[in-house]
Amino acid sequence: MVTQTKTDNWWATAAAGAVVIALCYGFARYAYGPFVPRFSETFGLTPVGVGVLGGLSTAGYGLGLLLAPRTSAWSARGTVLLAAASATVGLGLMALAPHVTVFGAGIVVAGAGAGLVSPGVAQLIGETVGARTRARAQTWANTGTGLGLAASAFTPLLALGWPVIWSAFAALGVVVTLIAWRTLPRSPGPAVEPTAPGSLRAAAPLVVNSVLIGVTSAPYWTFSTSRLAEAGLSPVAATWCWATIGVAGLLGGLAGRAAGHAGLRTVNLVTWTLAAAGLGLLALPDPGVAGALLSSALFGSTYMALTGLCILWAARLVPARPARGITWSFAGLGAGQTVASPLAGALAGSLGSAAVFGLTALLALTAWSQLHHRLGPP
Repeated sequence: MVTQTKTDNWWATAAAGAVVIALCYGFARYAYGPFVPRFSETFGLTPVGVGVLGGLSTAGYGLGLLLAPRTSAWSARGTVLLAAASATVGLGLMALAPHVTVFGAGIVVAGAGAGLVSPGVAQLIGETVGARTRARAQTWANTGTGLGLAASAFTPLLALGWPVIWSAFAALGVVVTLIAWRTLPRSPGPAVEPTAPGSLRAAAPLVVNSVLIGVTSAPYWTFSTSRLAEAGLSPVAATWCWATIGVAGLLGGLAGRAAGHAGLRTVNLVTWTLAAAGLGLLALPDPGVAGALLSSALFGSTYMALTGLCILWAARLVPARPARGITWSFAGLGAGQTVASPLAGALAGSLGSAAVFGLTALLALTAWSQLHHRLGPP
């Protein structure tokens, strides 16, 4: 099914994009963490080895981000399909890996799919969806990460070997790739972009905002499960919290419509405030199950909303080539996560994980500096 002109039938493109994003992020990138104990047992990994494999995922993600503007300029639809295929191949390599070297190669390939997918989907929506509904399409497609997290959350509890589970992930990837091939629209390509020598300088506030998202989200992605265990929650309760992150993330799709009514800057700052509240709940001495679930819901919804708002911000900076602006943004997000994870670990060792979440919540509130017109979104 193809289309050659921009249309307001935005939901079909957004839904197809969300499914591919769910595959690339929820399965190929973020499902790694909950299975680390099983991987360590199979391959005899030390903590250093676990860290190296996590670094390979980030390296693959960065490679995908570097390639995305060029491949999206050639074909946005092709970039999304390449992302789905890369995630599928990476998952398959991991499932069938006879030793850790092949497993590491699979992590790199799967991570590259995650780097390719968001710029590709955003570019495709920019080329095929009418201006009236484009913001909604962008933010709803971005919630695919939450969909993938929710779908994969309980798989670590299955009484199956991880290679079987990963093989199922790869099989699902084949299905998703075929669905995307059948349903994603074609476009005539991006419009001719006027020269904008100051565009990179104009993107600096966006990149800073994205780095802040990375820095404040990294402790949650990495240490929230151990923080909940420290607070006395069972592994099953922690799994429900992880699933809540994914389900609540679907609410992030409302950010596009809200930004259309209240403005991008206002919605961004309100979302940052709610994100700080979610982080701060894990700083409580005893958040309890209710506090942990509320924290997970706030984190999931605000993380998806903030990344979706970054996509809208990037699309406003580079309207003809949103993939370029989104690459800048997501590179900043990845850099922030890469730096913050080991730093948060060091602080947790000296101050305790509760203090780390308290400090991270305070750091999130520095986003209010965006009230200054030079630091906030347009």
